[in-house]
Amino acid sequence: MDLLDDRGILYIIADLLSLITIASCLFCKVPQIQTVQKLRSATGLSLNGLLMELCSYTVTMLYNFTNRYAFLSYMEYPILLIQEYVLVYVVLKYQNILNKTSYIWSAVYAAVFIGFASGIIPSSLLMMLVPFTTPVGATSKVMQLIAILRSKDSQSVSLITWGISAFTNSTRIYTILLDSGDRMLLANFGISTILSSSVLLAAWYYKKPKQE
Repeated sequence: MDLLDDRGILYIIADLLSLITIASCLFCKVPQIQTVQKLRSATGLSLNGLLMELCSYTVTMLYNFTNRYAFLSYMEYPILLIQEYVLVYVVLKYQNILNKTSYIWSAVYAAVFIGFASGIIPSSLLMMLVPFTTPVGATSKVMQLIAILRSKDSQSVSLITWGISAFTNSTRIYTILLDSGDRMLLANFGISTILSSSVLLAAWYYKKPKQE
């Protein structure tokens, strides 16, 4: 049977990993959102890093969508984007910078997003933007790492969120290799795996013990 040959088994594993990745991403950012709301503090979190991560997620999702790649290979991005919107909102709120300017930039973002998704803005522009998702995504994680190292306080940083991030980035390396072999996406996820793991370790090291 085809399902039992080597190629079939590899693709079955890829599909299972995709499903696990998507399931993990259903609540990836939720622990981080809950932590910020519980502490009413965003100490140790980098807003600029979150915004850069948001841009990276957006471009990567639109790139996959407009290229009509298998939906399972990027289904987590719509899920992650929704959670990222909420996370950015609560961080803006608890850093006391949620204002009119924030809403204006949100409207600009929404217009650009819809423009690409609907085809009003040429998808060829995404081809120019995709190479930047790797350095932008990497920089967002580096900024988060620096924020933790500078404050030496990771109370507001969720270990669960960054653990899931490292895991899901690593599984995507395998699934993309089998689906499209897209080098830009592979580089993106490879670097993201290393940096997410670094943030996780730093957050764990600076996590203060709970007071009894």
